[in-house]
Amino acid sequence: MQTTIAIIEDNRDFLRRYAAMVDAAPDMRLVGTAANGRDGLAMLERGRADVYLIDLGLPDISGVDVIRQAVRRHPDCDAVVISVFGDDAHILSSIEAGATGYLLKDSTAADMLDGIRTLRDGGAPVSPVIARKILQRMQGRAPGASRTRTDPQAQGLLTEREEEVLRALAKGLTFIEIGELHGISPHTVARHVKNIYKKLAVHSRGEAVYEATALGLL
Repeated sequence: MQTTIAIIEDNRDFLRRYAAMVDAAPDMRLVGTAANGRDGLAMLERGRADVYLIDLGLPDISGVDVIRQAVRRHPDCDAVVISVFGDDAHILSSIEAGATGYLLKDSTAADMLDGIRTLRDGGAPVSPVIARKILQRMQGRAPGASRTRTDPQAQGLLTEREEEVLRALAKGLTFIEIGELHGISPHTVARHVKNIYKKLAVHSRGEAVYEATALGLL
């Protein structure tokens, strides 16, 4: 039996990537896609999928609300978050809404497919940085717990252009899209991203968004 997958993701590049990923897996079958929350809800009404991959940053409706509706409409389905957001608020609200997995968008296709298979075998796939954060929160020592959204250490940490690039990263835009948005080349965007990672002491988009959120930069 193939696992049926539906994807709700507004970024076209990510949507194409996930669709191709599912199409290439012999044990999975893509049964629907939606580029916004409204179309996602309509897709929920039309039929059921075993697994819904849901982006939190949808342009019209919160991805958390879509998760809530998915598990309400189809109680036996699995709703998996795919997001660049790894902060406490997004993690907890997603889990409370009924999400059974939480994968960051910088996960590899292999990791995502393995996560879906783990899910259908009764597990709860989460990206390593998210798993670590959940454990640290349970232990009462979550990173950034002593920080505030006005952390003085964050003031002046990034240049104005780096902050613009960071906000675009948080929205899931590609380097090409960020370059077009700000009138700079993808190579220049990559250089800004490298500087952002260095200043925030991180190594991925998801970690950068989490750390920037903790510092009050997002």
